[in-house]
Amino acid sequence: MTSRALSAVDPFIGCEPTDLHPTTGIAATWWSPKPQIGNTHPGATFPLGLVSACAYSGAYPTGYGRFDLATEGVPAEIHPVQLASGFTHFQQSGTGAIRKYYNYFRVTPMLEQLESLGRAWELRDERASPGYYAATLDNGIHCELTVGPSSAVHRYTFPRHTNARIVVDFSHGGLTIPFSRTHPLRSNLAILDHAVAAGQIVVEGVPLAVHLECPDDDWKAQLWYDHRRMPGGSRLDFDAIRPTTMRPFGLMWTGPAEAGRSIELRIGFSLRGIDQARTNLERDVPRKPEAFEVRKADTEQAWAEHLGKVHVEAPTAERQTVFDTAVYHSLIKPAITRSESPWWPNPGPFAFDICTMWDIYRTQLPLLIHIAPKKAADLASSLITICEEEGNFPIGYRMARGADRFSRQGSALAHTFLAAVSQAGLPGVDWELALTLMAADLRRTYGEEFLRFGRAEPITHTLDLAFGHWCTAQIATHLGDRALAESLAKRAAGWRNAFDADGRLLRASTFYEGTRWNYSFRILHDMAGRIELAGGDEPFVDLLDDFFGFGAEPELQPGVAPDADELLRGYELGRFQGMNNEPDMDAPWAYTYAGRPDRTAEIVHGVVTNQFRATRGGLPGNDDSGGLSSWYVWAALGLFPVIGQDVYLLNAPAHEHGRMSTGERDLTIDTIGYRAPASDAPPQFVAGATLDGHPIDRAWLSGDEFRRGGHLVVQLADRPTDWATRQRPPSFPT
Repeated sequence: MTSRALSAVDPFIGCEPTDLHPTTGIAATWWSPKPQIGNTHPGATFPLGLVSACAYSGAYPTGYGRFDLATEGVPAEIHPVQLASGFTHFQQSGTGAIRKYYNYFRVTPMLEQLESLGRAWELRDERASPGYYAATLDNGIHCELTVGPSSAVHRYTFPRHTNARIVVDFSHGGLTIPFSRTHPLRSNLAILDHAVAAGQIVVEGVPLAVHLECPDDDWKAQLWYDHRRMPGGSRLDFDAIRPTTMRPFGLMWTGPAEAGRSIELRIGFSLRGIDQARTNLERDVPRKPEAFEVRKADTEQAWAEHLGKVHVEAPTAERQTVFDTAVYHSLIKPAITRSESPWWPNPGPFAFDICTMWDIYRTQLPLLIHIAPKKAADLASSLITICEEEGNFPIGYRMARGADRFSRQGSALAHTFLAAVSQAGLPGVDWELALTLMAADLRRTYGEEFLRFGRAEPITHTLDLAFGHWCTAQIATHLGDRALAESLAKRAAGWRNAFDADGRLLRASTFYEGTRWNYSFRILHDMAGRIELAGGDEPFVDLLDDFFGFGAEPELQPGVAPDADELLRGYELGRFQGMNNEPDMDAPWAYTYAGRPDRTAEIVHGVVTNQFRATRGGLPGNDDSGGLSSWYVWAALGLFPVIGQDVYLLNAPAHEHGRMSTGERDLTIDTIGYRAPASDAPPQFVAGATLDGHPIDRAWLSGDEFRRGGHLVVQLADRPTDWATRQRPPSFPT
């Protein structure tokens, strides 16, 4: 089963602009303004590991691919074919514009002279699977990459040549598009013997160290500077590098190559110095001739174990690939490691590439809690340490000095994740410290305005902060601090201050990548109060119907470089953005709280069958560190986690059989009356359900029920029934 999951994964999904099946039904009325490309890369990765490695063209946003920066519509092409000037390390996964991008230590196999370093070769015969990437350059060099938790192994098979070379560029980083390069501030590198070298760069405040080994007796290491060899040199030290005067520098191995001969380059990485980089390499990669194959097999086994935690039996090979790849994309980021923080000395967990909480907190982080619980607990502890050391819980955190808070996106999002970790009972988290920091953090940035006036602008932060208070109150209750819990719970009622006097929509404000419609139907802790504020079930459902486009005409999507008028017209629709954007990812389940789970089924069916495909253009928008892919995983299983509330909503599964690791034992999901979905087929609806043989007449499981696992059987019908229309999901008035 696990080997099947590996073979079904296609890391190329999402690398190119959206290319989906023809959109039909309700999905045709949605409007997608954000870049219509997944922004993924097919490089070698390790589950939630420190390192990735991929072919580098310099394109946006990961360094891989053919496309330029785009903030709306379809990105423009900058390369007609796949190109690479080498192979780099540390790529983000599926994100949009998160400042600079890594791509450090570019490795380039060459037959040409060193002066040709930086030119691009066409990539041919690309292949990728979990933990492995391969391609052939048009000069005939076959290139293979695999990675470990903190290491990378390159294997290059050369045509016959008397003086082949493998060049490592220490000065390279970022992208080749304007204003996107990064430059080292300081660097040192040394050749330790003919097969071993080590060095460090400091870039964006990060001391990134490497230990490199190329164990072939007839290949020799040399330093180079400004595209010229430095015969006899053994060290290069730069105390202060200015980008205006910097010249490229690095090291290389050169030697003869018989046709078909393979040369391995093994690299250990660390944020805590060269000695730790060497230790990481020794731990990850055996010192034996077949090191590449051993490392590749170990990484594949790690992926098999992780992918095996959630499984479906899909009706078609394409649907199997879409699902298994979605699980894979959900497990690439954040990068979670231990004892690697370059900024504080404690030996505990350290995480980066949290890009960003706004993208991942609803669906990806709940998935990690169940299928990678130790890593989820490490992430929670890392967030606590970041707040303790830097003064705030981050919204985003890169491999760079200081947090990227992205304050416009949201507030108190770490609080929701920490509440979910607490509810799941994951061990190893200092909850006394967490509660102290969470309560203090609620008083900072937008929180100060919320405390003084009862609401904060942009108005969406009012909803965030109210829920952040509610989540923090749950931890206070768990720890027995009743006075703090009561105080926090009172402020959690402030969500009401975000809405207009008529209770229909949010107040007029500025909105990050959306309109007030996109933010007005998020799942709050007091959904009963929210529906009452809107006038009751029927008016609330009418609002949702308008938002999701029931009865509306199909919409055209933005193309390449859409103009302001086109975008303004689209935003004026106030329409659901499908899975192209994050603000309304949970909105389809708002119907369930109003007694209309059938409407949820229609919307989710429209997304699952119309917006994902097993092609390079198979995602409807940025994957955003697995935020989009994890949404698909939950939706296809017929579930949705209400983050921070310890509730799991039920819907019609998109597969006949599924299984997920939930804690004590697996939750197995079987269906009766299942019909294989198609983009032009109507949805199916839940007509009944049982858990371990006991009937469930409600569209939700409690967290305890979910974590206990068991056998969930879902009866499906081709028409809506009255199932779960009376008993609503929990609501928590304050």
